[in-house]
Amino acid sequence: MPVETVDVAVVGAGPAGLAAATLAAQQGASVVLLDEQASPGGQIYRAITKATARRIETLGPDYAAGAGLVRAFVASNARHEGEAAVWQVTRERTVHYLQNGVAKTLQAKRLILCTGALERPFPVPGWTLPGVLGAGAAQILLKSADTVPAVPVVLAGSGPLLYLLGWQYLRAGVKIRAVVDTSGSDDYRRAFGELGSALAGWRALAKGVKYLRALRRAGVPFHTGARALAIEGDTAARALTFDAQGKRQRIDASLILLHQGVVPHTQFTWSLRASHRWDKAQLCWAPQTDAWGELDAPGVFVAGDARGIGGALAAAEQGRLAALGALCGIGRIDAAQRDALAAAPQRALRETLRIRPFLDALYRPKDEHRIPADDVVVCRCEEVTAGEIRRCVQLGAPGPNQAKVFSRCGMGPCQGRQCGLTVTELMAAELKVSPAQVGYYRIRPPLKPITLGELASAAEPDLAAPPNGH
Repeated sequence: MPVETVDVAVVGAGPAGLAAATLAAQQGASVVLLDEQASPGGQIYRAITKATARRIETLGPDYAAGAGLVRAFVASNARHEGEAAVWQVTRERTVHYLQNGVAKTLQAKRLILCTGALERPFPVPGWTLPGVLGAGAAQILLKSADTVPAVPVVLAGSGPLLYLLGWQYLRAGVKIRAVVDTSGSDDYRRAFGELGSALAGWRALAKGVKYLRALRRAGVPFHTGARALAIEGDTAARALTFDAQGKRQRIDASLILLHQGVVPHTQFTWSLRASHRWDKAQLCWAPQTDAWGELDAPGVFVAGDARGIGGALAAAEQGRLAALGALCGIGRIDAAQRDALAAAPQRALRETLRIRPFLDALYRPKDEHRIPADDVVVCRCEEVTAGEIRRCVQLGAPGPNQAKVFSRCGMGPCQGRQCGLTVTELMAAELKVSPAQVGYYRIRPPLKPITLGELASAAEPDLAAPPNGH
């Protein structure tokens, strides 16, 4: 069976993917947008096409803005392949994906990866207990199913998403027992140096102030400058303990939502053996690209939070720039047209990102919440502790791949998504070198679970079944 070829394939239907696919299709390219969800929107605009008025009211105007991106995408006539789990991409721009139990293949002249972000791991004592969840995961439940906690909740950590979720929970009628904020005076002093550029992004600052003010007006207790977070419990979460105001504090809670920012989802770019850099400001890996988002895998682009954390508005502009780079590469537009069309998104991107250094400085996650003590589980899938990783270093393991051989860390179903950053930073600290010198797991396909039977479904029809039933 011949493999379908398209001008542009886009992986991920969040703001970057929607904007990229829309612009490319508007310029006459054949475009396919693949995403694991049934409907477009990504995580930030999850289930926006099915959102009720009540849900939109609860989630706020930033969520509602996603509807405009989806409408433009639908009008562009780009093809949407929903419930498509991409399990491999190649440097030759071949996309292998699973849809409705059938393995399929698509060949693209240009490939744009818009795979978004993951919540940063928060490896503290007790983080694997039932009743402990990432704030981002809790927000997904709110967006996709209007599901909210039935018990009082504690929000712990830092970052814009934590306060946004608190504001949304207030509107949904959820009781918030406390906000335990790990940002302290040192963080505010560090961020003060970036205040000048941040004031240019005053709208984003104003939103943050609005969320915090709403939480305080609702009488939610705030604990700032919290350090050494830990969750108590035997078979489930029972309480959150932490240091603040010069003493150890304890809050009883059966539901604790943790958050300390998001990081680029780089599994696809690592699998391509593309070059990556360690971002010292955001404390994470990011793929190296040119101004259009093209990797050193020719014809493969990355846009949005998968390229570096910038938020939904920045992601959409990066998606448009990646689409222009892709269109120029296949001759749909020339360089002069590309540059002219790029002027507006480049200007908007610069403005949107001006607040980023301030946010990165203010919400920099604490060392003890990223590089845990020996008894804390790092690899949840294989139950490997930080102490075991340190012993791997003592036995001579120079990086995560060798630690994987020694301990099985990163060999579970998540393929290192939950532990990769922690292992890199933990080993770097133990070796007293930079994370860039330690490196990351060597990521291999399949990037998503796929059975042998599903692989066999991609076989040629004349090989899959004998003629005439014989």
